[in-house]
Amino acid sequence: MAFTVEMNAFRYGDGAAAGAFQGKNVLVTGSGKDHGLGQAFALAAGLNGAASVGVHFHRSYRDGFDLVAALRDQGVNAFALQADVTNTADLWASRSYIVEQMGGRSPDIVVCNSGLTEAGYRFGRALPEVEDEPRGERRARVRRAFLDNLRESREVLNTKIDGFVAMTHLWAAEAVYHQTPVQFVYISSKQALDPGPAVPGYAISNWAVLQLPKVLKVNLGRAGDMASALCLALPFVRTGMTEEFAGNEKVFGRWQPRMLETHEAARAVTQLLSEPAESLDQGLFELNVAGTAERTTVEWLQREIQVHDHAPRGGLTFE
Repeated sequence: MAFTVEMNAFRYGDGAAAGAFQGKNVLVTGSGKDHGLGQAFALAAGLNGAASVGVHFHRSYRDGFDLVAALRDQGVNAFALQADVTNTADLWASRSYIVEQMGGRSPDIVVCNSGLTEAGYRFGRALPEVEDEPRGERRARVRRAFLDNLRESREVLNTKIDGFVAMTHLWAAEAVYHQTPVQFVYISSKQALDPGPAVPGYAISNWAVLQLPKVLKVNLGRAGDMASALCLALPFVRTGMTEEFAGNEKVFGRWQPRMLETHEAARAVTQLLSEPAESLDQGLFELNVAGTAERTTVEWLQREIQVHDHAPRGGLTFE
């Protein structure tokens, strides 16, 4: 059984979950992988009063079904959903199934968490020379690296951007049609605001996500009160994708004294979502980790992205 987390770590009995998930239908994309962030959000919702929890996955079906079974063992109305978030026909086909599993209602909260990371490559930099390598072989090696690197970035960009846009379009339309409010929670990263090296697709896709709440609100117009949305810029959290960097301070040390565990990140998100949806709408919230590795504190900061107009250096005025 691919389920290794301690479930009790996701039970928040001290008021941290008050109003966050109680009685709500929650859909979490990218929640199938064991010891992942999506799994943590699904556990936090299910173990703190959610009416139903949709566990979405694409390839990680074994972990996803194990999570559903674990939640059902705790009396949670959980169900599995396999779909490719970049395949619009796949998502549309899942619509009626999700509504059926949620008792004839659409989701109250959609946590858009699907995403991939990159192995890392020298973006915009030539590959190092190899001693005595023939020129033709170098060209072949550089070409292969170029194609492989950009293919990796394309998958990262498609999963995050296409997936988030498609889920938003689908469930915002349902909310407006049925006059049932929905809250979108977009999982982004601190690297959207402060890019790290070697992961261009990851940094760019997480930056693009930050515009979704505004784009949604503008397009909904008078129906804007049917959907609220916020972005979360999360720090490094120890998951299957980041485990190899846990001891490398050069990778994450400039942001935080240690990696957060998934239950810690989920607890912080649950506390934030206990605030009224209207007070979080259009917000960009960054989770900061301070203190030492032995004594860590976390806090939410609301960030604003502002555009400043100014004339270019030397002026560029034409008649």
